[in-house]
Order: sequence, then C-alpha cells, then structure tokens
Amino acid sequence: MLEIRFHGRGGQGVVTAANLLAIAADLDGNWSSAFPFYGAERRGAEIESYCRIDSSPIRVTSPIENPDIVVILDPSLLKISNPLRGLKDEGYVIINSPSPVTLPYHTFVVNATKIALNLNLVKSGWPLVNIIMLGSLARLKVVTLDSLKKAIEEEFEGKIAELNKKAVEIAYEELMEVSQVVT
Repeated sequence: MLEIRFHGRGGQGVVTAANLLAIAADLDGNWSSAFPFYGAERRGAEIESYCRIDSSPIRVTSPIENPDIVVILDPSLLKISNPLRGLKDEGYVIINSPSPVTLPYHTFVVNATKIALNLNLVKSGWPLVNIIMLGSLARLKVVTLDSLKKAIEEEFEGKIAELNKKAVEIAYEELMEVSQVVT
C-alpha cells in the first residue's frame, strides 16, 4: 500500500489535493482512500490530509504515521513543525519551493507558487498550489497524468479545469530532483 501525507495550511486546498489524487488512483484502476486531519480550523492553520492507494481494498482509516511520500505545499512548515516525522527511510519528499531544499530523503521541488501566479490560479490572494503539486506525483508515477486530468475535469469546469490541467502538465515537466538517499 502506498501512503501519502499532504502538509499545508488551511485555505491551500490540502484536502482537495488528497481527494483528487484518490479519484485519479481510482481512474487508474486502483483502490484509494483520502481523508483530512484538522487542528484549528481556520485559514492559515496547519492542515494534514492523507491518501492511501493500493491494488486491493483499503480497510485502514487511521492517520498516516509512516508515509511513503510527503507532499509539502508550504515550505515554511519545515521550520515550524515536523512534516517529515515518520517518513520511511526510503521515502520521498515533494516540496513547493522556488529553490532546492536538501533533506536526508529523496527530495524533489517544484515551484508551484510561480506556476499558480503565472496562470492566475489565485483565490483571495493565495496561489492555488494544491492541484499543481499533483502533477509532481504523476511524474513519480503515483497516478497517470491522464487520470489526473480526468479527475480535474470531474471536479472543475470550464476555464478553471483547463488552467489546472495546464498547471499539472507544467509541474510534471518542471519537477526537479534535488537530493537522493544513497544506500
């Protein structure tokens, strides 16, 4: 079973990201489960969301304590909390960052904020980076890019769907590996 934990702030769409990933996994023919963990339910508060993907039914409903992949929508969380807690030694980290971040894991960065701003994917002054980050997961073959685009079409309409599909394509292409774990 593949376990993915998303970290972001309230208003960044962390819950939507996990849900869309689960839909894309279903479209790829896998079983999936997605759910959030809320603390203080306000804009800007730290939020976690979880997604499990497997080839057989998923019965586990607990928070993900030992993820295979951690997706960080707001890099400032690395300084104020511990989003990497419990990450498996061979785990992967994907961070929304304008510059390389070196961690003791397989680490990838994509500047989702820049992509969102360039495409005007902004709501209430916040760049919408959540769906963009899913393009990175498609690049790592968690789901296919085609299924991700279909999931976006199921969730959004018109121009918003088209912009988000373009954004995941850009993230897919721009994902950069910045560190590897040597075993």
